[in-house]
This record gives sequence, structure tokens and C-alpha cells, in this order.
Amino acid sequence: MNRSLVWRQRWKLLSQGWQEIDWLLLGLPAMLTVFGSLVITSTQHNLDTNYGQNHLLLGGICLVITLWLARCRYEGLHQWRWWIYAATNASLLAVMFIGTVGSGAQRWIPIAGFHVQPSEFAKLGMIITLAALLSQRGASTLWGMTKALGITAVPWVLVFLQPDLGTSLVFGAITLGMLYWANINPGWLVLLISPLMAAIVFHLFLPGWLVWVGLMGLIAWQTLPFRLLSTITVTAINLVSGKLGELLWGLLKDYQKSRLVLFLNPDQDPLGGGYHLIQSRIAIGAGEAFGRGLGQGTQTQLNFIPEQHTDFIFSAIGEELGFLGAMVVVVVFWLICLRLVIIAQNAKDNFGSLLAIGVLMMIVFQVLVNIGMTIGLAPVTGIPLPWISYGRSALLTNFIALGLVESVANYRHRLKFTK
Repeated sequence: MNRSLVWRQRWKLLSQGWQEIDWLLLGLPAMLTVFGSLVITSTQHNLDTNYGQNHLLLGGICLVITLWLARCRYEGLHQWRWWIYAATNASLLAVMFIGTVGSGAQRWIPIAGFHVQPSEFAKLGMIITLAALLSQRGASTLWGMTKALGITAVPWVLVFLQPDLGTSLVFGAITLGMLYWANINPGWLVLLISPLMAAIVFHLFLPGWLVWVGLMGLIAWQTLPFRLLSTITVTAINLVSGKLGELLWGLLKDYQKSRLVLFLNPDQDPLGGGYHLIQSRIAIGAGEAFGRGLGQGTQTQLNFIPEQHTDFIFSAIGEELGFLGAMVVVVVFWLICLRLVIIAQNAKDNFGSLLAIGVLMMIVFQVLVNIGMTIGLAPVTGIPLPWISYGRSALLTNFIALGLVESVANYRHRLKFTK
């Protein structure tokens, strides 16, 4: 009896730092990591590699880091926000000078035999900085919105110039989601994306473009101060958006242009830019309802799908585990996102709530784009599937983000941090 009491006291003392942790949110990504290791091993069994083991080993290390971060008070990041922002931009600048090139982009920095991708960690840096800024000023004023966009613009441009189109799109999704959570006027969000939409509609349907320009002018008149000046400015920007779109299109690399266009009709270039999408759709279709079994997929095992252990790992899941296995993965991601929303709603302060929303937007956008591109509903942008795709920097980033959110959950009922 005394021994049982001693063990209870020891366990209570050990678990004291994690009393309010969200164990479901911690367990689901851990399960995805183990699952990812199995799928990665299946895709690489004909090759002399150990990616699956490496993924599992790094996942275990990252899980320890997550638990440690969950015990740390997230509020302390607030006072370090500008140092984190400076370090984020410095690392992205360093890539331009000492980075290594791969897949047409300069994205990695070699450190102690490993290739680190600063743009992955830049997502976290931007989430922390934006959360700190918006928690103080919000986005309900034009100045607050403009300041948030200005802070986001610097790392976004540095990532876009690498060029890393996929990560730059993630930056945009994170920013829009956090601005919405910070009580920005919904009409302003529409106006922020209006030039991009106008450029697309301009090349697809000219009458629709004219309707869009008029609608944006109306939104500007209803939501912005200095109505006449604001309406003229917004209308002018959307009118010239067609040429602006052509200018931005010219800044993209040839392989990026190919990825953005060919997903609509990959059969135009079946042996080139459309090859990934064609093989991915064949693999997912071949899996049917229940799949062919791990290690049994023909497209996967014969390496018809490039990058099937990283960006196109969902294709291997669809072929070897079928529609049922793919839907289980989707449901798990849905549960993770649900827990993130609940933590954001129950956070004790705006800073913690915005941190959770930033992480939510990062995960949601990556999952939607990754799955979308494997089934032909989105362009191929090189965005990995969180916790499942192989990639050291991406896996570490996702677990660190998870640790920050767990800290928000862990301290939601505690006394506020005092500086």
C-alpha cells in the first residue's frame, strides 16, 4: 500500500508540468509520424536507403522536444518576437549566399552534414511575430493591417526569390488566417486577394473580370475610409491587374509555370511536367476501396511516381491502402485541426490564441494543397504532407509548432505571465 502511494506521488510529481496538455493533439501527430515511417519504408524497399527509420528516429526526438516546449511558458516568446523575426530573415538571407541548389531552387544550408531548410522554420518565426503584433494592436484598423502585411512582406519576398513558390503560398495562407482571427474587416481580406483574382479572371473571362472590378470598387466604397479616393485606387489596381499578372508570371521559373498550368490538363506533357500528376492519379485509382497492401502497389514499388516518399506520399497511401486508408488519414488531420481550433478558442490571451490559429492555417493549407495536387485538383507546388512526408526540417518545424500550441493549452488556466 505504501509502495503504491509512493508511485502515485512520483507520477504526480513527474506529470505536474503537463497537467493541462492536450494528449489527443499530441497523440495524433505521433501516430501519423509512425504511419509515415511505414509508408516511407514501403516506397523505398527496393532501394538501399533507410528513410523510414530516419523519419521514425527523428520523430521520436521531435516528440521529446514537443513535450519540453509544452512545459515552457509560451508567453516568454512575446518579448523575443523581434529577435526571432531578425533571425528568421537572417537565415533566409544566408540561403542566398551559402545555400545549396536542388530542384531548381536554392533552399538548403549545409550544417554538420545535414541540409537545413530555413524557409520551413521561417513559417514559425512569422507566426510568432505576427501573433505578438496582432495580440497588441489587432487588425481592425488600416494601420494595424498594414503593419502586419509589412512585417510579412520581408520573409515572403526572401522565400519567393529562392524560389520557393509553395512556402510563399503557405505564408499567404497563414497571414490571411491570422488577420481574420484578429478581427480584420472581412471586406479588407477580399480586397487583399482581389488583384490576384482579377488577374486570373482577366485571362479566363473578360466580362467576368469587369464585373469583378466593379464589385471590388463597391466593397472599397462600403468598407474603407476616404470612400472616393479608396474606391478609385482599388478599382485602378484591379483594372491593371491583367498586366501585373503577366509581370508576376514572368518572374516565375519555367518549371513553376509548368506546375501551375499543367494540373488542369497534364496530358499535354505526359513525359514532362504532367508526368507526376498522371502517375499519381493512376496510383490512387489503382488502390480502389481497400488498396493493394503495403509493399504491393505496382506504381509505388516500381518507382513510377517521383518523390513518392516526400511530396507525393499520399499517392502511395492511396494505392497501397486504398480509399479507406486515405480517408482515415484525412479524418486524423481533421481531428488535429479541430483540437487546434478548440485550443485557440480557450486560450487565456490573444497571443496564445493567435499562435494556435497560425499553426492551424499552416497545417490546413499544407494538407489541402498536398492532397489536392496528388489527385489533380491543385498545382504541384512541392508542399509536404505534415508528419507523414519525409523531410527533416519540415518534421521538426511541425513538432515545434505542436509544442507551442501544447504550451498554450497547458497554461490556459494558469496565472498570466508577467514581464
